[in-house]
Amino acid sequence: MAAAPAPAQPKGATAVLVLADGAVIWGQGFGAEGVAVGEVCFNTAMTGYQEVLSDPSYAGQIITFTFPHIGNVGSNQDDVESPHPHALGCVVREPVTPAASYRSTRNFDEWMKAWGRIGISGVDTRALTKRIRLGGAPNGVIAHNRVGKFDIPRLQRQAGGWPGLEGMDLASVISSTQNYDWDEGLWTMAGGYLQHKENAGGPHVVAVDYGMKRNILRNLVAAGARVTVVPARASFDEIMALKPDGIFLSNGPGDPAATGVHAVPVIQSLLNAGKPLFGICLGHQLLGLAVGARTIKMQQGHRGANHPVKRLDDGRVEITSMNHGFTVDTDTLPATARATHISLFDGSLAGLELTDKPAFSVQYHPEASPGPQDSHYLFEKFVGGLGQAA
Repeated sequence: MAAAPAPAQPKGATAVLVLADGAVIWGQGFGAEGVAVGEVCFNTAMTGYQEVLSDPSYAGQIITFTFPHIGNVGSNQDDVESPHPHALGCVVREPVTPAASYRSTRNFDEWMKAWGRIGISGVDTRALTKRIRLGGAPNGVIAHNRVGKFDIPRLQRQAGGWPGLEGMDLASVISSTQNYDWDEGLWTMAGGYLQHKENAGGPHVVAVDYGMKRNILRNLVAAGARVTVVPARASFDEIMALKPDGIFLSNGPGDPAATGVHAVPVIQSLLNAGKPLFGICLGHQLLGLAVGARTIKMQQGHRGANHPVKRLDDGRVEITSMNHGFTVDTDTLPATARATHISLFDGSLAGLELTDKPAFSVQYHPEASPGPQDSHYLFEKFVGGLGQAA
């Protein structure tokens, strides 16, 4: 069926979001000029837009922020999860205002422009979010041109022709390309990020970078670990040559089944070697795949800083941060794996633990600290266990 005719371009429109079904949404551009194609998702967090955009798990995605005021506290050098933004762009309701924070070093619009990321404001983000929630995360094109010149039919073809995230191994594309050590801990008001040189004698964690967030590394260090990061395609022999006490499997973008083609055999070998493993997000999904479970694409995914998760062992509820569009199918877990956490939004699997190996994982982000630090105990559980075993 042919797409409905595009609405006439409003006067002053300098940006447009075009969806794969042909829908055209006009607005005002900010950040960089250009065109980008990816999956359009939404994030419900009220704070942390800079951390969200720099999270490597958002590679290949255009983020709709449901909170209307984005960019109002500017940007700085501290609130980033990687060296540069990975999201392709963002969709917001209100125009970006000048920074109103003593910590800001650059307006958000300038930060977006410096990193080549496209923004569109003036969009009814509530309507767009409802569309995604009901129909699933669509592919789309975001475009910004200061004089408002757009080839809408061409953008519609681009949106409709993009293959989508299923089948994409983006982790290999954005991962680090060489090993490096990490000794930076958590941020403090008085001294910024603390260095932990004293961890040299602590348990050695080798963290596999499938799209690693820096705050995960900081929490591992804060828990007492000596951390070495290795690329996503590091082999079993390369990891074991570092003499790890434990292995961490990081978050990351794309389809876990595609990344699993090269990652799962390595994880299986590490499990067979008896190495303790801890995984977060994509790392959780890869651990599930390694023990024979299946991953599936979710309709709209979970992205935000207000997701309640039930801990099955004691019934306690953690308020968590999430960012994932795939999930491990609980019904495919083997007898040697048990569910430890579930999402209270939809009952999907939010954590698992192996009963025959020292390995566990969670789908959410315990390092993100959305208000209370409900889930920091997981880093202490992992690193503390390594210390006892050493």
